[in-house]
Amino acid sequence: MIRQYDTQDLENMIEIWNEVVKDGIAFPQEECLNFESGKDFFASQSYTGVAEIEGKIAGLYILHPNNVGRCGHICNASYAVSSAFRGRHIGEALVKDSLEKAKEKGFRILQFNAVVESNIHARHLYERLGFVQLGIIPKGFRMRDGSYENICPYYHVL
Repeated sequence: MIRQYDTQDLENMIEIWNEVVKDGIAFPQEECLNFESGKDFFASQSYTGVAEIEGKIAGLYILHPNNVGRCGHICNASYAVSSAFRGRHIGEALVKDSLEKAKEKGFRILQFNAVVESNIHARHLYERLGFVQLGIIPKGFRMRDGSYENICPYYHVL
């Protein structure tokens, strides 16, 4: 089940988010969230959804404008799935839900700015769901080990 997050979910959400940040291969953030910064971060989004399985938070996504003003109709999203729940198509369910929520919120395009080229599973998922790759930004992402990888921006018209 995917639903809007509740404050009682925050500890699990922060743990899952920080797991992806620490992996250093997908999110641009380098700083982990604590309870206060996580509470503020998730509350500041246009929408934050969680995937719940058997009463446990298995993953989440955030949805927010990608820009302002004349480009404010374009949104951006980020997804995080707990390593304990990966391989169960939770990411796909989160992406599909985010496409619906984005449209409900009045956005017209969902854009990903920085999908790491080696993140093959995510890229295949996005392409299967109708996202279009915009090109490649050479060495646009600094990996945890200090090396640089290409990033692939994607978009999906809602």
